[in-house]
Order: sequence, then structure tokens, then C-alpha cells
Amino acid sequence: MEPSHKDAETAAAAATVAAVDPRGASSSSGVVVQVREKKGPLRAAIPYMPFPVAVICLFLNTFVPGLGTFVSAFTVLCGARTDLPDRHVCCVFWLNIAAALIQILTAIVMVGWIMSIFWGMDMVILAISQGYKEQGIPQQL
Repeated sequence: MEPSHKDAETAAAAATVAAVDPRGASSSSGVVVQVREKKGPLRAAIPYMPFPVAVICLFLNTFVPGLGTFVSAFTVLCGARTDLPDRHVCCVFWLNIAAALIQILTAIVMVGWIMSIFWGMDMVILAISQGYKEQGIPQQL
């Protein structure tokens, strides 16, 4: 069986890279690239809570969809930080209430329940990352 034309091109390209860099690594090795996730307004409104509160919200969201998200909305009024610093506290509070209502109303078709569990997991992840930042421990996530 003869190799196809594309296989020959791929092999030639690999040989060129190997000739330029004998280790087989590209010339950009050692460059650090930072990736930032762009969040929508609902997801960015998830508050950074203390770890025990985030775990309670996850527990509530697991068994009663939307309840933990509803409780987390009130932590915004108590001073919890979010990824929406340019929005007013009341606006962020209502975004969290809207997310809770979406979870409650769509729980009938399981979408809201799954969304609610993932929302609770995000709360815990944000609480853990905030704990690392406060203690000055480098993140290894």
C-alpha cells in the first residue's frame, strides 16, 4: 500500500521541524500563555463565599434545585464579591434570583436540576480559589 500525498506532506513537515529543533519541540517552548474564561452575566454573578457556606449551597442545590442559588443571592447583599464589580449590588442580587428561578422552573425537565448542581459546584470552586488567594498559596488547578 502506497502512502498518500497528505501522509508524505505530514512526514516532510515533521522532518523539517526535527531538523530545526532536534528535541522535536517547537521554538515557542517556555512561553507562558494565560487563558481567561469569559463568563456571561449570570455566571459572573456567582458570589465568592466562604467555603462552608458554598458547601451548604451545593447541598441545598443538589436536593432542592435553586434553593442554594437563592441563598447565595443574599450573600451578595452581605458583601460577597462577584466577577461583576461594575454592577450595583442590587443588580447582582437580582441576577442570582433570576438564576434561582430558572433552575426551579426548569427542574421539571431535569435541566434545572443539573444546572443547579453545576451552579453549586461552581460556588465551591470559587470558594476554594478565593481561599487560596487570601492565604497567598499559589493555585495548582
